[in-house]
This record gives sequence, structure tokens and C-alpha cells, in this order.
Amino acid sequence: MSDPLLFGVVTTIREPTACLHVTQDALDAAGGRLIVIGDRKGPASFEMAGVSFYSLADQERLPFRLSRHLPADHYARKNLGYLLAIRDGAGCIYETDDDNAPLATWAPRTLAAKARKAEPAPWINVFRHFTDEEIWPRGFPIRLAWETAVPSLEPDGAEHEMVAPIQQGLVDESPDVDAIWRMSHAADFRFRPGGSIWLPPGTWCPFNTQSTWWWPVAWPLMYCPSHCSFRMTDIWRGFIAQRCIWELGLGLVFHAPEVRQDRNPHDLMTDFREEVPGYLGNEEMVRVLGETRLIPGANAVGGNLLTCYERLVGAGFFPEDELLLVKSWLADLKGLE
Repeated sequence: MSDPLLFGVVTTIREPTACLHVTQDALDAAGGRLIVIGDRKGPASFEMAGVSFYSLADQERLPFRLSRHLPADHYARKNLGYLLAIRDGAGCIYETDDDNAPLATWAPRTLAAKARKAEPAPWINVFRHFTDEEIWPRGFPIRLAWETAVPSLEPDGAEHEMVAPIQQGLVDESPDVDAIWRMSHAADFRFRPGGSIWLPPGTWCPFNTQSTWWWPVAWPLMYCPSHCSFRMTDIWRGFIAQRCIWELGLGLVFHAPEVRQDRNPHDLMTDFREEVPGYLGNEEMVRVLGETRLIPGANAVGGNLLTCYERLVGAGFFPEDELLLVKSWLADLKGLE
């Protein structure tokens, strides 16, 4: 039996970057394909062999309901790339950014990953498994960020084959940290290599869209919200996705660095302002999600996603308008079955 078809999905407002060429080369060597989603500020064309590029005008002609409702100038347009990959037969979707380049160790992942099991805990700073330095992932509660204890692994320390339909790879050189870390620490950072870590249901850790692997049972959970800040869309997506996969009896896997980032220009004070809703609200969001009653089983994933958004709208994290996009996303997925 052949391997499932691998698709990479990226959104950009730039001409083809050096990092994106490396990504395309890695995907091509693995028999994969790359979809690039543009936006209003981006180029009208994209001169890069083997890449399927969709300008804003192209996106508006797509048959998806979601394309009629997504705002321009927003990272959430990446949702259309996910739908296109699924439509075209993806068996695995790898998402990344245009300023990330695969390392020599990058290789296609499988649904069952070898990983050591973390002991259950309310929050785990996964970064601390791969470095002794003071660092935390974007979205991690600030009140816990300076804790130095390394989270515990199960006593046997052995690797196990863990089914994990969402897997996150770490990033070297410019890892995904918040503006507070960037304004108070040296910018260039490298993690040490090491075995992968599996987080059990009930254990929270932020994950992002920088080097992330997805398989079909988790397709509905890829949805990135539009009615929130740019710096929160993937983090809040990640909290919702974690809550929903727990109803499958599954947890997240985090891998040692598999890409390096040549970070696009950022205004750190702008990043900080965009992260304030998370600094103030992330712990409350996971409390609300943790108290939300969901339905176990693979057939309930889409419905559970909608239930989570309904609860978060009621709690004031999103406006009512977000539900129109969630329902459009789910309808589009249904139409691709």
C-alpha cells in the first residue's frame, strides 16, 4: 500500500522565500505537494515550480462557503489551503510558514509516533524537555513561565507507539515564543535533540501552525478563527483542538526541532498588544473548554468543535460572527466527504 498523500500548506504575502524553496524541495523529495495561499497584500502570481498558488482573486472563485466569509488580510485564510488539500486527496497535511526551512533531520511523519509519555499535569512546558534554558511557548500562562522544574515523564522512560493525529515539531533559531520572551532574552536559540514527548488527555500545552502535522480524524480541528488577534488565532485553535482530541482518548505529540526559522520582520510591541488577550485569558479559556461537555468518538469531532465555539462565544472570547465561519467550514468539510 502506498503512503498517504502529503500536502504542505502555507500562507504568505511575500514573493517566494528561500525558506519556502527548501520546504518545497523537502516535500518534493517526499512525494508531497505544496499549496500556497496569498492575500490582498501579496503577489498576484507566484513563480515557483510545482507549487499550487491561490491569489485572493483565485480564492474568491473557490466553491467553498468559507471563502465568501473569511476576512482579507488575516492569517485565517490558511483555512482555504486545508480545504484544498483535503479536496485533492490529502492523507496527511503538514502546515508551516514561509519563514521556516526544514532541517536535515526533517522527514515525513506517521500517524503513530514513537514518544515518551509525560505524567498528567494541568500544564506542561514542553520546551523544557529540550533545553535547560529559560523559555516557554507562545500561549503558555505567564504566571507559570518562569517555573524551572522539568515536567515528569512516566517512570519507565520508554518510547511507546502513540497514535497522534496532531503532532508539533519545535523550531530552532527563532522558536515560537511570545513578545515578553523576545524582549527579554537573546533572539537566536537552539534546542537540543531528543526523543518525542506525548501529552496525555487533560494536560495543556500551546501548539501553533509552524511545523504541525495533521491526519484525517483531526481535519475539522484545523480551523483557525478569524475574529481574534493575529497572535491568538493559532494558539486558541490549538486549545480547542486539544480539548476535542481528548474525546478520542488521544493526546498531542511534540517533536524535537525539525525546522529553523529565518523570522520575518516583526514589531515586538505590536506582537505584545496582539498577545494581551492571551496573557489575560488563556487560562480562563482552557477552564471553559475543560468544563464543556463533549461527545466521545470520531463521528463527533465536528460537532464538538462547534460546541466549543458556542461556549467560547458565550464566554466572550469570540463574537457571534465567528459561528458563521465555523458552520461554513464544517459544511465545506461535509461536502468533501
